[in-house]
Amino acid sequence: MLEQRKHQRIRFSSPPRVCIGYGGAVEVGGIENLSLSGLMVRTSLKLEIGRTAGCEFSLFGSPRIDVPLDIVSRIGDVFGGRFQTGPINQVVIEDAIEAALAAGHASILSMREIGGRKIARIIGGLNASLHNDLMHALTRVGVDEMDLGSVTAVDQGGLELCRVAVDQYGAIIGAQSPAFAEAWQRA
Repeated sequence: MLEQRKHQRIRFSSPPRVCIGYGGAVEVGGIENLSLSGLMVRTSLKLEIGRTAGCEFSLFGSPRIDVPLDIVSRIGDVFGGRFQTGPINQVVIEDAIEAALAAGHASILSMREIGGRKIARIIGGLNASLHNDLMHALTRVGVDEMDLGSVTAVDQGGLELCRVAVDQYGAIIGAQSPAFAEAWQRA
C-alpha cells in the first residue's frame, strides 16, 4: 500500500456500466476500479491480453467517454486495460473522476508515512467499496491514523469500516470533513 502508483485507483459505491466491444461482439460490463491510465472491467467477453478492445462509459452523468483499451491482465472474468487516450479524453476522464469524488460516488484510499506514523487518507465517498483496500492497509501495512478530511459522503458500511479500524486496530480518527464528523457523531 505504500508503493506509489502513477495514478491512484478509484473505487465506486456501485460499479458504473461500461460498454466493451471486441471481435465483433458488444457487451455491457461493470467497472471494478478506474484510474487516469486504465480500468478493471468485469465482462463475460473473452478478451485477449495484448489485444485492443473498444471501451465506452460515463461516470454518474458525466459526458460519455469513448476510448480504446489495451488489455493487459486477467483474473477470471475481470480484465485490466490501459487507455489509449489523447489530451481531450484525458481531460474528460479527469473531470468525470473529480465530479464522482465530489459527489461521494467514488473513493480513493491512499497511504502515506509522516514522522514514522502510517496515515490512511480517504477522498470522496466513505463506503463499503473500500473494505478490501482498508482491511489490507490495517492488517498488512498498519494504520496509525485515518485522515478523513476529504470525505464527501458516508454510508453505514463506511462507518462500520471506521469502527473496525478504531476498535480492533487502534487507529485514531484525525482530520474530519463536515460530512464525516456529522455521520460519526450520529453513529
